[in-house]
Amino acid sequence: MNDTPSADRIHIGFFGRRNAGKSSLVNAVTGQNLSIVSEVKGTTTDPVYKAMELLPLGPVMIIDTPGIDDEGGLGELRVKKARQVLNKTDAAVLVVDAVDGIGEAEAELVRLFDERAVGYVVAYNKSDLLAESGAPDGERALAVSAVTGYNIAALKERIAALARTDEPKLRIVGDLIHPGDFVVLVVPVDKAAPKGRLILPQQQTIRDILEADAVAVAVKEHELRETLEHLGKKPALVVTDSQVFAKAAADTPKDVPLTSFSILFARYKGSLSQSVRGAAALDRLADGDRVLIAEGCTHHRQCDDIGTVKLPRWIKNYAGAQLLFDFTSGGDFPDDLSPYRLAVHCGGCMLNEREMKHRCRTAAAAGVPMTNYGILIAHVQGILRRSLAPFPGLLAEIGDEPAR
Repeated sequence: MNDTPSADRIHIGFFGRRNAGKSSLVNAVTGQNLSIVSEVKGTTTDPVYKAMELLPLGPVMIIDTPGIDDEGGLGELRVKKARQVLNKTDAAVLVVDAVDGIGEAEAELVRLFDERAVGYVVAYNKSDLLAESGAPDGERALAVSAVTGYNIAALKERIAALARTDEPKLRIVGDLIHPGDFVVLVVPVDKAAPKGRLILPQQQTIRDILEADAVAVAVKEHELRETLEHLGKKPALVVTDSQVFAKAAADTPKDVPLTSFSILFARYKGSLSQSVRGAAALDRLADGDRVLIAEGCTHHRQCDDIGTVKLPRWIKNYAGAQLLFDFTSGGDFPDDLSPYRLAVHCGGCMLNEREMKHRCRTAAAAGVPMTNYGILIAHVQGILRRSLAPFPGLLAEIGDEPAR
C-alpha cells in the first residue's frame, strides 16, 4: 500500500450550476487538467475523483460534480449523483458564476451544506469579467478566476481551513495494544482473496500495529492453533476475518482477546455502538421481513460471496424465517430505509468516516436497526460478547446471547 487510502483522505467537493466554471476551477486548484472543460452546458456528466496531495492540507480527494441544475431524465440522475457526493464531502466549494450571481440552485446547496454540517466557501468564479468591486469577498465568499489564477492560492487556504480538525484521529487497533505486544491476524487465503496482495483492512491493520511499535503475526485460519502454541508469548489480541470467526474462536484460548477486522473498522468509522445495538434485531425477524445488505465497495463477486450468499444464508438459518433481501454496493445506498426491518453493512473500509456516519444516520432516522458484517456473524455464532471483550464499554449494551 503505497498511497493513502481514499477513505482516509479529506474529501473536497466542488458544486454549482452548469457552466459556473467548476471544472475550470478544479483544474486551477489542482494544477492539472483533471476535468474536461467546455462551453457546452453539462460537460461533466458524472462525478470526477482525483486523489492527490494538496498543500497545505496533505492527502485529499478532489471531486468535481455535475451541475446541480441539470435537466431532463438523465439530468435528474446526474443531480442525484451530485447530491450523493455531499454525503462524503468534508469541505465544499460552491462555485458561482460571478456574472450571474447566486440564485435558487445555490441557495438550495447552501441549505444542504448546513443540513449536513459541511463547511463551505463560496467561490465567485469569472471575477475577471467584472469591475474591480463587482464580486463579493467575506468570511465565506471569495472572488476568484480560474482563467487568470486570481485568488487561487487564497482559495486553497480557505479550503484547508475548512477541512482542518482538532479532533483526535481514531486508531484501528493501535490504542488497544502496547509497544512490544504480539497481535495475531487470521487471514484466509482462498479463491475469494485477491491475487498477490492482502485486502485493504488487513493492510491498514498491519500498518497501525507497526506504528504502535508492536508485532504483527499473520497466519491462515488452519495455522492459528499451532502458531499460538509455539509463539512463545501470549498475544495481546487475535484479529480474524469474520468468515472464519467460529474456527478462530475455537482455536484461541479464552484468556486471549479476540475480535475481527470488520468490528475494528466499525469502531474506526464511528458505527460500532449502533451496530452492536442493531444486532438484537436478528432475534425479531419474521417471515416476509426485508433485509438490506450494503457494501461500500464494488469487488467482483465469487460464487460463495459473503454479502450476497453467505450472509443471507446465515441470517435465514438463524432467524428460521423466509426473508427478502436487497443488496447495494459502492456509492449506492437508499435514501429511505423504512421498507427494511434490518440493515447490514460491511466494515466500510472504502468509505470515509463522514459517508459511513451518514448511512448510520439514515438508518436511525428511519428507525431501522443497522449492524455490521462481523458483529452479525459473531452474534449468530454465539460469540458476540467474546468478540467485544476488547471494548468493555460496549458489553453493557447487549444482554446474554440467546442459545440457538
